[in-house]
Amino acid sequence: MIVTNEVQDVKKEKILEAAHRLFLHYGYSKTTMNEIAGELSMSKALLYYYFPDKSQLYIAVMRRVAEEYLKSLTGKENAFADLKEAFEYQINTQHEFILNNYNFFDFFRLNEQCLPDMIWEVVEQVHQSEKDLLVNAIEAEAAKGKIKPLPNTGEMVELLLEALHGVSVDALSHKKAMFPNKEHLDEIRKKRLLLSELFVKGLMY
Repeated sequence: MIVTNEVQDVKKEKILEAAHRLFLHYGYSKTTMNEIAGELSMSKALLYYYFPDKSQLYIAVMRRVAEEYLKSLTGKENAFADLKEAFEYQINTQHEFILNNYNFFDFFRLNEQCLPDMIWEVVEQVHQSEKDLLVNAIEAEAAKGKIKPLPNTGEMVELLLEALHGVSVDALSHKKAMFPNKEHLDEIRKKRLLLSELFVKGLMY
């Protein structure tokens, strides 16, 4: 039984790897279960044994992708020279994550108004990790006496993250899209860096 479970785990991991490659290249909407099975030289029936439908397979891959991103956000205590560097790290890391996985996230663009609860759970986990990174950085700088101490750091960071998420380019100002067009990402990143710099300056003595 142990051997059987190990074999199943290996097959499942290979399915996740193949699905990620195809979702990343073609996007969710243009990738079929037939293509994923073909990529693995696996029967479609066996693929459906592990994942009953494409959306459940996508969610499993999404968790895997999110885990890699979360690793880049954890264990960063005392890793930054100052608060500005911490905010730059969070914004740039998120930017690279979205840019490198842009096609993969077409599932979000297609289902923005009706994302499954399991996807929202992953999104909330990512959001909490981003928030924790910035809260820890602010509290560390306050402890060093470099910035004013805040009585409600978590609430302040939550408000800032909401503001950063709302940053858009002029052409998108009338929309509230979770993922803008790829060509707008760098402009949005620069605006978020500027906004975070204003926030940090406001905390200085």
